This record gives sequence, structure tokens and C-alpha cells, in this order.
Amino acid sequence: MPGVRGPSDYSREPPRHPSLQINAKEPFNAEPPRSALVSSYVTPVDFFYKRNHGPIPVVDDIHSYSVYISGLIENPKHLFMKDIRALPKYNVTATLQCAGNRRTAMSKTRTVKGVGWDVSAIGNAVWGGAKLADVLELVGIPKLTGATKSGGKHVEFVSVDKCKEENGGPYKASIPLIQATNPEADVLLAYEMNGETLNRDHGYPLRVIVPGVIGARSVKWLDSINVITEECQGFFMQKDYKMFPPSVNWDNINWSTRRPQMDFPVQVKITGYAASGGGRGIERVDVSVDGGKTWIEASRYQRTGIPYISEHTSSEKWAWVLFEATADVQQSTEIVAKAVDSAANVQPEKVEDIWNLRGILNTSWHRVQVRVGHSNL
Repeated sequence: MPGVRGPSDYSREPPRHPSLQINAKEPFNAEPPRSALVSSYVTPVDFFYKRNHGPIPVVDDIHSYSVYISGLIENPKHLFMKDIRALPKYNVTATLQCAGNRRTAMSKTRTVKGVGWDVSAIGNAVWGGAKLADVLELVGIPKLTGATKSGGKHVEFVSVDKCKEENGGPYKASIPLIQATNPEADVLLAYEMNGETLNRDHGYPLRVIVPGVIGARSVKWLDSINVITEECQGFFMQKDYKMFPPSVNWDNINWSTRRPQMDFPVQVKITGYAASGGGRGIERVDVSVDGGKTWIEASRYQRTGIPYISEHTSSEKWAWVLFEATADVQQSTEIVAKAVDSAANVQPEKVEDIWNLRGILNTSWHRVQVRVGHSNL
């Protein structure tokens, strides 16, 4: 790709906010403090979690930067930024979440592999860019297409980013073609975040945003797009980010028995967020101040002054829902929160029931021990 080079070391890392909790330095992985995460509905760029698999790529010449679209299509072509910006621009409010969010809590049950995330590997932003459905029309793929004439059924996104898991090759992931060509799925090629040009940490100059799906599929620093027959065979699709039962360990794992994880199940944080994958709304958030013996329903909201109604057109279907509940706590106790989404999916009660060797998708009830006069929230 002209104008782009990925550094072989970490000498050109961008500046970051000093309050970030650094979970790994090389590659850089960090999350904001819990208090900063829910201070606003839209997460400021500085406090949006940083998830990387290698050094941050550098784009030296934005004018020569292009994305090559090829594969099982009739009209392969290079698209430059001017081509993508010429398409209708959409702003989509969507929550991204690392599949490993709350991994440290799962490790307390049994040790798992992966970056040790607390509860803040999640953020809500307004992403601006062109819909992938419009982009694919430029290479002859109509909207709502499930397969091309040549048999293409999946859309693979390849990054400039190089990582050791791919033996020095590029990070890549894919989604079904029918999702990519569906305008209602709101899949974007985004060049803005919260009204500003993407910064390097978040994919400058162009990244994919796949709402309602684990963050691993929203590929940053986009290099090329391939229309392929089967789902992407890259490491992070086939040898990672898959959900296994607690009985599976590193000695008996068979990666081929599970499909790549896509939608994110319902997820809740006691200090104020709930999110579900697939564009599903949050029907209810229940909070208990006696360890789960009795429950009260929390109030839910997204934007101040606008009532939140699950699945209503006034609500942002790809974005998280903030919640709050007021209760008297007379003594030290355990506060518990759990959510139900619009498909009646309920969070599992115990982390032991969903423990898996990779430490992903910890959607168990969130429990916080509180002492009167002091909280570890």
C-alpha cells in the first residue's frame, strides 16, 4: 500500500493520557479508570480503551493511501480516501468492547491466558464514515447480497498491522457478505471518531466498524478487503476468540469445533453500563444490594432528556445503555447487577459456569463488595 509503513519496533508510539491503566506495553494495551468510563455517554477518545497486537502503523502520505478491494468479484479496484469520502457520510453511535473485558475477574476462578483487562475494555463513540454496503457497490456488489456470482460469501478485512500471531503477517478478520451489504447493519469504513479525524491508536486513516460484534472484528488501519468463499482463516478468527465450556483446557482444546465469536452477549458494569450484541436493546437492568436476595430495577438512559425505550427508533441500537439505581445500604454488603436484553438473554449467575481457557465473554453477574463509608467501585 503506497504511503504506509508499519514500524518494526515501538519507537514511534503515539502519546496517551497519563491516567490510562496500562495492561501491556508492547504491544500497547490500556483501559481508562472505572470512574472515567461512565462519566459520559460518549466516551472521549483519550479514555477509549487501546487494544493492539503490534506496533502502531504509520501513514506517511495520506494522498497515496488506498484500500484494495479484490477476491471473488468482477471489478477489483483501489479506493483512495477521496473515493471513500465522496460516498454519503453516516454517523453511527456504537459501543466497541474487547472480548477479553473483565478477564481479570475470570482469572480469579481459574487462570486464563490473555491481556489482563479489568472492566473498562469497552467504550461508546460516534463513528463517521461510509457504509460498507455503499463501498461494495463500487465494485459491483449490490446491497443485500448473500453471495457473489463467483461464490464469495464472506468479506475479509486485512490490516496494515503486523503481529506475531500471524508470523509477522497482517491482522485480519471477516464478516458474512450479507451483513456487509446490509445498510441496516451499519457496518462502516470509518475515518472519524467523535467528530474528529481518527487518531493513530484507533486506526488512522481508515478502520472498519462492525456494530454489535466483538471488537476484534472491527479491523483498524485497513489495508485491503477480500471477498472470499469461507470465513477468514486468520489466527484471530480460527485460533482465538472462540467460546468454550469450562471443561475445555489447553490440553484437550480443538479449535475447529467452535465458530468464531461474533455477537457480544449482554454485559453489565455496576457503575453504569449495559450492552448487548447484534443490535439488541436492554430491556431491564436489575440491581441487588443484598447479594442477590432481592432486586430493584434500575433506570436506563442513553442521552440526557430522552427516555430510553428498548428497540425504539429513538434509541441507538448499537450503543450501550447507561443505568442508575438508588438504594439505602445500612451495612457492608455485596452489590450485584445483571441485565436482560430484548431477546430475553440473561446474564449467567456464576463465572464458574462460563469459565473458558481463553478468558473471553465474562458476562456473569457483576458483584462488588462494599463497606459502609467506603466502596471499591
